[in-house]
Amino acid sequence: MTATNDRAPREQSAAAPSPFPPIADHAFLSDCHTGALIAPDGGVGWLCVPSFDSPSVFGTLLDRQAGYFRLGPFGIHHPAARAYEPGTNVMVTTWKTPTGWIEVRDALTVGPHTDEDMVTPHTRPPADDDADHLLVRTARCLEGTVEVELVCEPAFDYGRTPAEWSVKADGGRHEAEATGAGQTLRLQTDLALGQEGDRVRGRRALTVGDEIYCALSWGADEVPDLDDARRRLAATTRYWRSWLNRARLPDHRWRDPIQRAALVVKGLTYMPTGATVAALTTSLPETPGGERNWDYRYTWMRDSTFTLQALHYLNLDWEANEFMQFVADLEPNDDGSLQIMYGIDGRRDLTESIREELSGYAGAHPVRIGNGAFDQRQNDVFGAVLDSVLLHNRRSQRLPRRLWAIVESQARCATAVWREPDQGIWEARGKPQHYVSSKLMCWVALDRAAKLAEIRSDRALAEQWRATAEEIKQDILAHGVTDAGVLRQHYETDSLDASTLLAAMFGFFPHGDERLLASVNAIADGLTENGFVLRYRTEETDDGLAGREGTFLICSFWLVSALAIAGEEQRARDLMERLLRVASPLGLYAEEFDVETGRHLGNFPQAFSHLALIEAAARIILTEFQQEFS
Repeated sequence: MTATNDRAPREQSAAAPSPFPPIADHAFLSDCHTGALIAPDGGVGWLCVPSFDSPSVFGTLLDRQAGYFRLGPFGIHHPAARAYEPGTNVMVTTWKTPTGWIEVRDALTVGPHTDEDMVTPHTRPPADDDADHLLVRTARCLEGTVEVELVCEPAFDYGRTPAEWSVKADGGRHEAEATGAGQTLRLQTDLALGQEGDRVRGRRALTVGDEIYCALSWGADEVPDLDDARRRLAATTRYWRSWLNRARLPDHRWRDPIQRAALVVKGLTYMPTGATVAALTTSLPETPGGERNWDYRYTWMRDSTFTLQALHYLNLDWEANEFMQFVADLEPNDDGSLQIMYGIDGRRDLTESIREELSGYAGAHPVRIGNGAFDQRQNDVFGAVLDSVLLHNRRSQRLPRRLWAIVESQARCATAVWREPDQGIWEARGKPQHYVSSKLMCWVALDRAAKLAEIRSDRALAEQWRATAEEIKQDILAHGVTDAGVLRQHYETDSLDASTLLAAMFGFFPHGDERLLASVNAIADGLTENGFVLRYRTEETDDGLAGREGTFLICSFWLVSALAIAGEEQRARDLMERLLRVASPLGLYAEEFDVETGRHLGNFPQAFSHLALIEAAARIILTEFQQEFS
């Protein structure tokens, strides 16, 4: 008898053996113009220059041949320890080899600047410190003897174009220039360099006390020697710590994760315009080996309210103001509405294309550049923008003229469209529906517009917008609530959707309302895997895509906030502690968490996840503080 195997192929596991390091094992560096991901072996797995949304020059995160840059011990690929310098986005990696120990420091450097930035021009007033447009790396021998290797092999335009090199030496200083696809990189080091095809390489045996450096530049700055490399690393450390000193950080057991989340949010801010990118990367899969892969290197209007909440909670009012000015600069659609997302330079066209030549992370395909959802109708955008404006202006109790124009236009647009179906907060690519969260955010838009009109002493408009907000609320209560008193995903289903947790966070229900607790409990009990929250159940939702997805970290943090608001403080604390335990080894979060494997999924690091962490922690800390004095 011949055995047959007729079992259906299994879905790929996030923990399947792969040459691609786990997403969450990467370190995040930033100079607030662009960011880099450093793999555990010391290789730069992702770097786009000169800005977050530029084409990658190192992209082994998406294809093992799409560009590589490593400084580390020869033949050793697993470090002894990795950690950020406290209070910074400067990375320190310690390596043990059979013959000794070395320490490698990595940073996208930031320092004092008085000249105008010609690489990424600013639309915001320049700050005292700005990006050097440099990736600086040093290696120092701590004990014994260690052979250190430098390998630099850029592949321009997302891996399409190999580098053309020219190498020269001037005494102890060595320089190599790589060109391709209209870009130029300069590598400076005190290691002797040799060219090997599309890459340059250098090696040296270090003994105790020896130190070498390398610096990759895409701007005008040069790093002529080790002393200058050390100076720039020290300036970068001072920059991040000085910035963090301005933040209001609670003296609480969660201080460290809040601080790391703040550093991530700041690191994902594009200093020239004040925009915040949703994540550093594109096309890291939500489903292992699947097609749920998106480009997140843009700024979403729905992120605005969560960004402002986090920044104001941390007392980072300068960054909050920069972001609001970016929003005020944006070009609206013909009807006056804002798009759901924009480029970090404010551009509107984010047309999506697919790079067929890239393998994708662990075979996840397609690899997308751009985001086809940019011109979708998503009615939640109005509420996010107006809640942001209200948050930002409550302290000053004044409303600048340029922001009032946004209030009027977004309130007018929300009034016009709230009855219409849309694609929803999750940008479903299926049929438009009457999503409850979209109706809810239209209610937020008119409720906040009315409050802003009161700040402006325009009572007539305040009454008009308040009446519309009430009409929207009654429509939601009539059509968006099940017989069990639970908010549904959209008007044609009783399925659950984590976005309805926003009803708790935006004050839709009065305190103690039974429908609030019923909705929160329904999601906690019926839309979770091992306690972590799904956006929705993919088998119940027409999102235009195949395959399952992991639990969404932002939704899990939203549930923490909602439980705290609903008076379930201990359940909120329990879930918060679990979420803090699943952070990456360096305290970072991707978009999703696979409960079966313990792996992070989706783009990384994800601003939304860290913003939601800050808000959830703040709600619990505030409750604990109030209980101390009650």
